[in-house]
Amino acid sequence: MVTKEQIQEGIGLAELKVNEYQIVLFNDDVNTFDHVVETLIRVCNHTPEQAEQCSIIVHYKGKCTVKTGSFEELKPRCIQLLKADLSAEIV
Repeated sequence: MVTKEQIQEGIGLAELKVNEYQIVLFNDDVNTFDHVVETLIRVCNHTPEQAEQCSIIVHYKGKCTVKTGSFEELKPRCIQLLKADLSAEIV
């Protein structure tokens, strides 16, 4: 049996996920793997391994979510990625 509290907690979690945004990084033919990795480490606080994995996914799949959070948190990070000549957007 599901309690009223569990239902309310579930609704709260669903609302939280709806308000969560993603920075999606797209593949390009311009930037090197090293540049992408270094930028993800600096801008998104990735570990070197995480940044390398995201770079590989972007290369082979065409895009990869590199950071999730509130729009306010992601906007300055996305701007930094764009200033580093990477192709990214918040979705």
